[in-house]
Amino acid sequence: MNLNPIIIPMPFTRNSEFPQTKTPLLDALWDCANKPHTAFYTPGHKLGEGISPKLAAYFGEDVFRADLPELTALDNLFAPTGVIHQAQSLAAQAFGAEHTWFLVNGSTCGVEAAILATCGSGDKIILPRNVHTSAISGLILSGAIPIFVNPEYDPVLDIAHSITPQGVAAALERNPDAKAVMMVYPTYYGVCGDIDAIANITHEYNIPLLVDEAHGAHFAFHQQLPTPALAAGADLSIQSIHKVLGAMTQASMLHIQGGRIDQDRVHKALQLLQSSSPSYLLLASLDAARQQMAVYGEELMARTLGLAELARIQIQQIPGLSVLEASGLLSPGFMDLDQTRLTVTVSELGLTGFAAEEILDTHLGVTCELASLHNLTFIISLGNTQADIEYLVQALNILAQEYRQPLSHCQIKLSQSAWHNFEHISNSMLMLPREAFFAHTESLPVENNNLANRICAEIVCPYPPGIPVIMPGEAISTEALEYLQQIKRMGGFISGCADTSFGTIKVVKI
Repeated sequence: MNLNPIIIPMPFTRNSEFPQTKTPLLDALWDCANKPHTAFYTPGHKLGEGISPKLAAYFGEDVFRADLPELTALDNLFAPTGVIHQAQSLAAQAFGAEHTWFLVNGSTCGVEAAILATCGSGDKIILPRNVHTSAISGLILSGAIPIFVNPEYDPVLDIAHSITPQGVAAALERNPDAKAVMMVYPTYYGVCGDIDAIANITHEYNIPLLVDEAHGAHFAFHQQLPTPALAAGADLSIQSIHKVLGAMTQASMLHIQGGRIDQDRVHKALQLLQSSSPSYLLLASLDAARQQMAVYGEELMARTLGLAELARIQIQQIPGLSVLEASGLLSPGFMDLDQTRLTVTVSELGLTGFAAEEILDTHLGVTCELASLHNLTFIISLGNTQADIEYLVQALNILAQEYRQPLSHCQIKLSQSAWHNFEHISNSMLMLPREAFFAHTESLPVENNNLANRICAEIVCPYPPGIPVIMPGEAISTEALEYLQQIKRMGGFISGCADTSFGTIKVVKI
């Protein structure tokens, strides 16, 4: 596709020494890779000369010439003054931030750094119960005390949405000494909560709002997409540029604005968490992805939204299938929806999402992003084509026509009952997550009658609904165990714990 540069209305000033068409880091890496010289520095393969022949045969030889260390011309990620500094400044402008850091350890290290930069040992942080596991890692690293807020939940579709302004306000009223609030925006399903209201409530306590915006890196580049977190008032956001834009896997960014967060603490936290030998291929891919979106982003997102709408319309016409929509469902935990994220409900076909995923992947050549009890979630991005959409629709038509099973409402009723049980689970925090992580542990059978009230030493997160039921440091309740076993009987699976079959669970040793 031939895309001509266009002018994009962006929430920043373009008066810059380096225009958005430039890629300073990518260009410097290219120059170094093609400069004739004899290498006596790491990595050991020396510009690809010593790389495995099989690896070179699979992926080509040229890419390994650019697998370079921190040469003088390539700047230093942890003390940037040259091309990395220039690339990060351009990224800050493009994404509407005051300052941006490039991340080579994924959004995971960004979430951890955000917590480390705002919370110390014994400090409280308010965050969703359905937060990513990286936030639990941040609690363990920092020694912070989690104050969990349950997200809004759709018991029919088994989808957890966002935390609500009311939930955040209540948590802050009970814990006015909290140091930060964290929210997930958007959720894995593309659902966006009332971030404007949550930012306002958070700022009334003069503390920062941290946003796990891993799946929302594209929001800044088209008006039909939800409001970017920073534009809505967030103080910090972490974005996985690789998830929905054109960077390489593991390449992310951390953005901040305002004065509520100490930039030096963010910088020091990232020094702790990121590799001291960062991949310049990943860093250069961030520079290139930023340039692509700053110059062509509006057109690319318009095309992506068009493909997603085409898919949505055609899938809605397939008997037995429906697609998650924002219209008519708006609530405090569901204020907007990323239209490039398609969540397709398959339960009316008499299939679970897990069964449908296996059929599509094994027999029909379509691989989704996420399966849950009732749904399949597909990500439509700038890398998809109309042919992809046609293939997806064709596969879903075949699924509906040839793999339909006799309809049973048993699982739906079980699911609703399970969520009802979850709402009544009250886990008490007997030990900080950090303390539980470093404690001596033992694995006990889940069926053990003496397991109740023991202190959990790992995350136990069932899908559905993807909300951790027990965290490190929490007492294990009988209700929690019954709920988890019910989820397992329904066809869900348990993640986070060492024993993926959930036959045993790790507890703090007495």
